[in-house]
Amino acid sequence: MNSIRYSRAALVHHWFMAMSGGEKVCESICEILGAPDLYSIVADPKSLSHTLRKSSLETSFIQRLPKAKELYRYYAPLFPLAVESFDLTSYDLVISSDSSVVKGVKTLPETCHICVCYSPMRYAWNAFHDYTRNFGPIKRGLTAILMNYLAVYDYSASARVDFFAAISETTRKRIKKYYRRDAVVIYPPCDVDRFYPSERIDDYYLFAGRLVGYKMAGLAVKVFNANKKRLLIVGEGPEMQRLKAMASKNIEFLGWVPDDELSKVYANCRALIFPGEEDFGIVPVEAQASGRPVIAYAKGGALETVIPDQTGIFFYDRSVESLTMAINKLEKRIDKFDTAKIVQNACRFSKSNFLARFEDFVSRCIEEHCLAFR
Repeated sequence: MNSIRYSRAALVHHWFMAMSGGEKVCESICEILGAPDLYSIVADPKSLSHTLRKSSLETSFIQRLPKAKELYRYYAPLFPLAVESFDLTSYDLVISSDSSVVKGVKTLPETCHICVCYSPMRYAWNAFHDYTRNFGPIKRGLTAILMNYLAVYDYSASARVDFFAAISETTRKRIKKYYRRDAVVIYPPCDVDRFYPSERIDDYYLFAGRLVGYKMAGLAVKVFNANKKRLLIVGEGPEMQRLKAMASKNIEFLGWVPDDELSKVYANCRALIFPGEEDFGIVPVEAQASGRPVIAYAKGGALETVIPDQTGIFFYDRSVESLTMAINKLEKRIDKFDTAKIVQNACRFSKSNFLARFEDFVSRCIEEHCLAFR
């Protein structure tokens, strides 16, 4: 819409270090706004997509600190200072793309500030104990002090936002709980057209995602160590070596896989194993776009993207027994899953749906904000 394209707009994202889910949301927002100026705490310009490179990019002073690209998370105490250092006084529209503290940017009263919230800061709110469970007492105590500081800042920063968009009902509920603010749910874009169903289904199950603790790849490894079924693991991360050391020969680690090969791996798998809890979770949508059912932990965004007994199976306890029971249940009814219906469900989360909904949302926010300042 012209009302959006002719606004002087800025898009503030916590960091541009890879083209993951949040960065792809930013990419779609840039298509809507027409190359808005980009701001970020820290960035690796080489990681930006062609669409994002059309915009100018300004980073914070943290970018110039030692080894910022590798150790930026260790500079978390400086994040509030970094985001408040951005001069956004010349913009009519500011969109913060946030799971950290960038919603705390300072804007003029007449500037419309919309926050696309992936989740209130997980390590300061709902996931603090998960992140620190294996810390020693000194590290845990120091982390608790830092997280208390960031949680207080994050709450105060939420008051600087005029309108919230949440990427899932799960996130909307967290925004209501922690910020006491309402939000509109707009599901993030998935490039469903990149995936396709296959007539040839192989005998392997699939885990796909970054190999970090909360993704729970270790649970999948334990289950497949016991049942001896084939499991392919796509992804890299700090847990790679630990997982390889505990995995039996029926489990294969593919590491990073290019997009065209990944589509094939999805299409030919028996089912996706998704044991983590995500705010939304793009991986189950990609699997369904490939016509394959999902075995998912019944919490978080999977409850919104997977239809039980139609596009997948849920398990309700993060235990070997519970996941094993879900796999056995799927095996008994694998031929009853309708590939066309699974793909149809994934299409609810297409990029075109996101573009239409988000453009309409921004237009309504601008109109409402302008009325307030007449």
